[in-house]
Order: sequence, then structure tokens, then C-alpha cells
Amino acid sequence: MPRPAPWRLDPAAYPHHDVIQTRFQDLDVLGHINNVAWAALFETARVRFYHRLSALGPGRNRGLVANVEINYLGEGNFPAEMTIVSGIGRLGTRSWQTLNLALQDGKPLATCDVTIVSTGVDEIDPAFRAELEKWLVREPA
Repeated sequence: MPRPAPWRLDPAAYPHHDVIQTRFQDLDVLGHINNVAWAALFETARVRFYHRLSALGPGRNRGLVANVEINYLGEGNFPAEMTIVSGIGRLGTRSWQTLNLALQDGKPLATCDVTIVSTGVDEIDPAFRAELEKWLVREPA
């Protein structure tokens, strides 16, 4: 697996930032955040991000997670907080992608790309698409 593009490791590329507390139960036997806990941390960040979108945009759009890809770049630790930055990546006709980057003490530790597919519709509602476009990840200049 190639290392992510440099802009993917820059928190300035992502419009939404969140701080999540790590937990002792997130640790593996070596004292690092384990892979299942990484998935849960990214899920928490994604849910918080979508709550922000729901508060600002239409709430009638539903989607199912179709794909999750996590790339590990370093070791996470407890009790340090995790900063997870989020934004919208690719927008399709019925699907969209959420891109995340997790950092501890400013160091990039993992990326997570999630594809979500709209359910019960032939295409994303235009008003919801417009809201998603406001939160696109942008490569810093």
C-alpha cells in the first residue's frame, strides 16, 4: 500500500475538526490503539460530522456504509486525545465518500476513507448534494 498523498496528511485540507478521547479499553496487549478501536474512533468522528451536516442540511437523506478503508501510519496511544479531521471526498450519483485523518500530538497516524450509498433513491437529493459540496476536502495551496 503506497503512503497517502502529502495533502491527505495535512489537517488544513479538511473542513471539520473534532477531538475524541481515547480509552484504556482501546489498547492492544502492546499498549497501542488496536485496529478495532481505530474503526470505532473513525466511526465516532464520522457520526459527529454527519450530525453537523444534518443540523445544517436536509435530514431525509439516508445512506449505508458500503466500504471502509483504514490505512495505518503510526501507533496511537492512551490517554492522549485523538484529533480526527473530516470532509467529503468523491461525490457520485447515489454515493459519496467521507475522508478522515487521525492525528495525535499533531502527528498523522491513520487515514480512513468511507463510501456511503444512498438508499431508496436513484440519486442524491440536490439540496443534500449542495450541502455535501460545502464540506469537500481541499488540497491546500
